[in-house]
Amino acid sequence: MPILCTKLIQAIPPVSRAIGGEVSLVDELTSVEHLLASDPLETLVVVGPDVDLDEALAFTAAQRLARPALGVVLLRDAFEVKVLALAIRAGVREVVPVSDLDLIAEACTRSLELSKATPAGLNLPIQQGVEGKVAVVFATKGGCGKTTTATNLAVALHAGGASRVCLVDLDLAFGDVAISLQLTPARTLVDALAMDGGLDETGVSGLLTRYRPGLDCVLAPVEPGDSEQIPASLITDLILVLRRMFDYVVVDTPPQFNEHVLAVLDEADHHVLLTTPDVPTLKNLRLTLDMLDMLSYPRDRRSIVLNREDPRVGLTVADVESVARTNVTARIPASLAVPASINRGVPITIESPDHAVSVAIKEIATRTIVGAKHEPPASKRGFLGLRRRSG
Repeated sequence: MPILCTKLIQAIPPVSRAIGGEVSLVDELTSVEHLLASDPLETLVVVGPDVDLDEALAFTAAQRLARPALGVVLLRDAFEVKVLALAIRAGVREVVPVSDLDLIAEACTRSLELSKATPAGLNLPIQQGVEGKVAVVFATKGGCGKTTTATNLAVALHAGGASRVCLVDLDLAFGDVAISLQLTPARTLVDALAMDGGLDETGVSGLLTRYRPGLDCVLAPVEPGDSEQIPASLITDLILVLRRMFDYVVVDTPPQFNEHVLAVLDEADHHVLLTTPDVPTLKNLRLTLDMLDMLSYPRDRRSIVLNREDPRVGLTVADVESVARTNVTARIPASLAVPASINRGVPITIESPDHAVSVAIKEIATRTIVGAKHEPPASKRGFLGLRRRSG
């Protein structure tokens, strides 16, 4: 049963009720360690506000190595950003004011769900010596269907649980992955700031929002201005850690070249470049290809995907290939079923797996991403073509 560590007699009854059910009550962290040693399946420890902060953080840091599936919820008398930063760095899953019983209940529930979904002593089954593949969905023209394509590619790669997949929303200012999948962004990329320079599997596990078993998301910030705080180096570190945790990582991007996009383009095994059959978007595709060539990204790592193909609009595949000066790799047909599925918050690959759009997306996943080769880049590109050596 969950362990509550506190000496505050008056706090024990309400906090115990918030945790839910019975709890094991102790008054010092050494007693917590003894209880954990006797119960290898315990997954929740709630630390009271009277426990010394340094001791609580040291305890958590030690447990994140010994028992990564264990969740620590830290209660404090008042919420402080500095404490939150230190706690997240140490591996604490939640920091909650002791007076807010509803938040305590929610924090404990989230922690237990994360632990329940990752049994056998690991927050996520880490691949030993094997790195997953990273695919970036990109277009410099908004409205091409990047988020829809990225979410459905993630579902297709997940294959009903056969593979572990993470979907990353890198549209830091206007990300739509959460609303598209009807997810509540309790944790977002901005929470990784406290771990900048020390990001590891345990820390990243605390950033994940579960969509379904084996398919998790790292969501974009929701508060205005948060996106400006996130450095590109943090995105690079995040992708490197996610590679070790998942078979596939799919990254949704904003419609622009910036340092964050270049960071994932550097690390990606494959670039899925979207276009639609209209002149402005094709113009942007041509400029995108020229930019990628200028930055020396290998052409064999990219796929041109024609989204919303419709012969009635007057532009054919041949027209697209003429403008792009390269072959179209895959085509996704136009269909009213797609916006309908978006409005229902259910990817079409889940709602209608045999639909022509679903079949096309599955083919893209199989042909271009599953078969992609992972070769670590020898160098990384800085903004506007300036090259920066890795390492």
